[in-house]
Amino acid sequence: MTIHCRGEELILSKEKAIYWPSKKMLIISDLHIGKSAHFRKSGIQVPATIGAGDLARLGAQIELYQPEILLITGDMFHHTINSDVALFADWRHQFSNVKIVLIKGNHDSLKAEDYADLDILVQEKELLMAPFRFIHDKPKVADAYFNITGHIHPGITIYGKARQRLRFPCFYFSDTCAVLPAFSAFTGLSKINPDEGAAFYAITPLNVVKV
Repeated sequence: MTIHCRGEELILSKEKAIYWPSKKMLIISDLHIGKSAHFRKSGIQVPATIGAGDLARLGAQIELYQPEILLITGDMFHHTINSDVALFADWRHQFSNVKIVLIKGNHDSLKAEDYADLDILVQEKELLMAPFRFIHDKPKVADAYFNITGHIHPGITIYGKARQRLRFPCFYFSDTCAVLPAFSAFTGLSKINPDEGAAFYAITPLNVVKV
């Protein structure tokens, strides 16, 4: 679905990404590379294919939109270097022509040299590209910039007939802030209490639907 926000065209992908055509930028949040390996190390049997699947979907989005920049609004990595991060290193070589920029989130605890080795540029707090501020968590005070964030893994419940209901990840847009869905398949969903006039865009298996 294509929307307009602060005079800019944004494409909302059903693969939980935003493409900003005028900047040739693909934007995602909460990739959580290494999360499945972190759980396996703790003795919890999580399939190793989860991380590979996330990277395959991300690669497909890069091939589709051909961005010059991949921007991650926090929690690109879940913890420290592990086997899933090594898998990403191999993936990175396939897309070495894409500039990767990470705004650090609360889970991004790799060492500075690790990010450098993976060819990732790190912004410690935020990235300002008018009219947007890219930041991991929504600022408490609004200003002239429209905030594009992640962190809370938003979801929405859609109700049908006969008490049927389905829960989907979603994009959330208010007057001052957008919240991206978690890109990783290995995350839960959180409820957002919407501001007045806010919009939800549910991500269904087939498309993105405004609800």
